[in-house]
Amino acid sequence: MKLLEGKAVLITGGSTGIGRATAIEAARQGADVGINFLGSRAEAQTCVAEIEALGRRAFHLEGDVADVATAAAFAARGAEAFGKVDVFVSNAGICPFHAFLDMPVETLERTLQVNLHGAYFMVQAAARQMVAQGHGGAIVAVSSISALVGGEFQTHYTPTKAGVHSLMQSTAIALGRHGIRCNSVLPGTILTEINRDDLADAAKRERMEARVPLGRLGQPEDLAGPIVFLASDMARYVTGAALLVDGGAFVNLQ
Repeated sequence: MKLLEGKAVLITGGSTGIGRATAIEAARQGADVGINFLGSRAEAQTCVAEIEALGRRAFHLEGDVADVATAAAFAARGAEAFGKVDVFVSNAGICPFHAFLDMPVETLERTLQVNLHGAYFMVQAAARQMVAQGHGGAIVAVSSISALVGGEFQTHYTPTKAGVHSLMQSTAIALGRHGIRCNSVLPGTILTEINRDDLADAAKRERMEARVPLGRLGQPEDLAGPIVFLASDMARYVTGAALLVDGGAFVNLQ
């Protein structure tokens, strides 16, 4: 039995990185999948093609998660395409690395709008659809190990990821009566577009790898399994939880 057999899944930031890997794994596990993206149309099209090649239905919808109208449009498109929304994955995020003392206001505001406001709008729209359907659902948000630790060049980013983790805790309470579970995953350093430039420094990458007990940095596919698990009925009594997916980096303090 596939873990998401017959489920309808929506994923933000689904054309690349963690979102793309999760979309394809969800399809492997029997789900129809809709992805939201911004700008990366060619990647979105190839992601949809991969899902369809697995025998599942798929669509892509372009839109900025920071725009509240995108959230309503995405939830509505999912309901129209699949007849329902069972699982929602809030994944879209940015991290333009920058020092604290001269942080541009525009960089701070854009990071807050995409990572925190965007997650709020999208989760709210998906939850409204699930409540209207009346048969529960699962929401998984991609937070970060940065919700628990600091980063010198991430003073604008870490608060947003702590906020996403907190959002899942609070929505778990608000939506539990509707049979909707809300959980977060906290990735460590994952090799995606968000940190490609930062990790282009070979010495820095080696230092980062040396801190991980499993001996390597993460790949987007390393998140897909944990997200699918939390979205599935195997996690039917798990809500308000946060799952670290970091190769052991967080506990490696000595």
